[in-house]
Amino acid sequence: MRQVFTSTLLRDFPYIYLILFFCLWSDSPRLLIAADGPNILLAISDDQSWPHTSCYGAKQLATPAFDRVASTGVVFQNAFVASPGCSPSRAALLTGLHTWQLREAGTHGSSFPAELTVFPDLLERAGYFIGYTGKGWGPGNWEVSGRQRNPAGPAFSTIRQRETPKGINPRDYAANFAHFLDTNKDKQPFFFWYGAQEPHRPYSAGIGIEQGKQPEQVEVPSFLPDHPVVRSDLLDYYAEIEWFDSHLGRMLQLLEQRGELENTLVIVTSDNGMPFPRAKANCYEHGIHVPLAISWPAQIPSGRSVTDLVGFVDLTATILEAAGITSPPQHSVHSGRSLLALLKSERAGRIEENRTAVYSARERHSSSRYQNWTYPQRAIRTADFLLIRNFRPDRWPAGDPQKFDMPGVLGPMHAAYHDIDACPTQTLLVEQREEPGIERYFHLAVAKRPAVELFDIQADPSCLVNLADHPDFQEQRNDLLQQLETCLRETGDPRILDGGEVFETYPRYSAIREFPAPPPAARSVKE
Repeated sequence: MRQVFTSTLLRDFPYIYLILFFCLWSDSPRLLIAADGPNILLAISDDQSWPHTSCYGAKQLATPAFDRVASTGVVFQNAFVASPGCSPSRAALLTGLHTWQLREAGTHGSSFPAELTVFPDLLERAGYFIGYTGKGWGPGNWEVSGRQRNPAGPAFSTIRQRETPKGINPRDYAANFAHFLDTNKDKQPFFFWYGAQEPHRPYSAGIGIEQGKQPEQVEVPSFLPDHPVVRSDLLDYYAEIEWFDSHLGRMLQLLEQRGELENTLVIVTSDNGMPFPRAKANCYEHGIHVPLAISWPAQIPSGRSVTDLVGFVDLTATILEAAGITSPPQHSVHSGRSLLALLKSERAGRIEENRTAVYSARERHSSSRYQNWTYPQRAIRTADFLLIRNFRPDRWPAGDPQKFDMPGVLGPMHAAYHDIDACPTQTLLVEQREEPGIERYFHLAVAKRPAVELFDIQADPSCLVNLADHPDFQEQRNDLLQQLETCLRETGDPRILDGGEVFETYPRYSAIREFPAPPPAARSVKE
């Protein structure tokens, strides 16, 4: 018994010392600050890759609100999420920590440990009026850890629209924001989290074409087949991005009418990449590279495009510094660095030369494998390269191909792959997987991957040519592997320190599918 306890204590040591700091921080007088900082509006779409705003040049897509924030502030060309899945990415943003430091919250659909400090709570203690509408942190179960509310703050989500397009969430995000502002009777500086549920699937198939969008003008990513089904699916995705943007536009107009826009820090981004095969739930470019625009008319010079590498943990530090709050001790050497000096600069392009890399990771996404197993990845992205380490290359990256339809009844082969959101594009890939024009893309989406992948992002932004074993790129491979491992060790990643089996034990608070057992060689070492 003593041996088991000692092993557990060593495994959890990084978390234990963090918890002790949280306890000390919760009573810290440094939080008793006069709240004279800016208002803060954080707008997060649900599943949107970086090229997909009109500001970035996407055709058949109009995002005037995002473009307004970009033109009155700064648009970022290289912004990256902490994880290519919703709940771990949002947890990293809320805490300013990498996902491997978040215990259960580092996996999808799990719980959110109460010991983790989140920035909305810090803002509230400093005198901010806080709230959110739509999707805060999730999916998952925050109540089970003893939290009294969603980590994003109190919900303002009761107002709904009478009519919305088919497939669109009926919640009136902008009206809920107006209600939030009206509730702020003491006129405190405010923080509001606008979490749209668009463009998350499912979509109303064909809605993009019904709205007049032209499929022949869509730019199809190179990792997807150029097929009418895919083009239509992309236009449906565009239609939902525009819905998110329309509510953001109403919020900006409301702030302008109330005289609040000048002193409001507005941050617009997404939680992970587009919900298509080889994008969302993957550490490839279209899974982790997201749009980002930030404005604060009173403080930030406008009309600039910045190429510095920035991550979600940098946004956490930025919000806290703008509000005049010292970052809590949980923020380690590799946690985020505030963007405030960069934002207040009058320069464009590359501004801070020491922003040389960002990191991303995934563990479990959906219930997609035998015994709810994960697909662990860690990634480092520099200005020129993306390196991904796949810790379990024996597992299927898109989920097991076959599942039980009911107890004892095995469904057909290729009817699973549940780490890909169900969609017309996935159906096309599966049903026509043996067709000459489809077969390659099917395998790109679902085939097993090597332990290390390396991509020249400038030449190959779709991440199609793995250079990890190419003799001309061994120096880059080895340097990036070393940088990645150094970061993971310094920040206490269990995957590096003890194999990471703890991630396989965290419960999922959502539907659990059943899959056939894989061959013994592919099973967990601690099953």
